[in-house]
Amino acid sequence: MAKGIGIIGDSESVKGFGAVGIDTYICSDAQSVSSVLKTLAESEDYAIIYMTEELFAACEREREKYAERIIPAIIPLPAAGKNLGIGQKRLSSFVEKAVGSDILFKN
Repeated sequence: MAKGIGIIGDSESVKGFGAVGIDTYICSDAQSVSSVLKTLAESEDYAIIYMTEELFAACEREREKYAERIIPAIIPLPAAGKNLGIGQKRLSSFVEKAVGSDILFKN
């Protein structure tokens, strides 16, 4: 069975993703996002779960439960009109661990 892609975020940020076949889950607060993330991650229906950066940061404790798993990959995206830089910082740290230097953003 093929695994899907989901996105969790505010309605403004996720509304366009449904048009390309990504399952959208609208959350506006930290309490509900942890519950939705748990449901999606434990369903084993998703290979990738995108989250807006604000909600990604708000549910750190729940995310940590899935950090060592390969699937689902939980990836932050900037929300509509808001870029907190969380995704860029994570990518930079992954590259630095892999090659020993930040070759992407040179921070």
